[in-house]
Amino acid sequence: VQLQASGGGLVQAGASLRLSCAASGTSTSTPTVGWFRQAPGKEREFVAAIRWTVGGPYYADSVKGRFTISRDNDKNAAYLQMNSLKPEDTAVYYCAARRYSSRATAQSAYDYWGQGTQVTVSS
Repeated sequence: VQLQASGGGLVQAGASLRLSCAASGTSTSTPTVGWFRQAPGKEREFVAAIRWTVGGPYYADSVKGRFTISRDNDKNAAYLQMNSLKPEDTAVYYCAARRYSSRATAQSAYDYWGQGTQVTVSS
């Protein structure tokens, strides 16, 4: 499975961005797709994840209510709609996939990673 993230950019605080994650390979082998982010000087942190079947999406508290994760099975793609962006959302955003559908927020729980896409939010 190969993942490619895109859609980052430079925006002002309060704006929106939509990140995309294109996946090659069968989506049924990776029932969970997630987004992580890494700000300069900080560790990579969980943002959101979505599962094919049981359970729904789940989010980090810091983005709950502002970000929405979704996926399109037919297109083998996942998305992260980011609204009301804040300067503290500035980071490199990574998409990742997991071979299991149980809830997971740790980096180590994800098996496949895409390259990052930079999101910069100015104040």
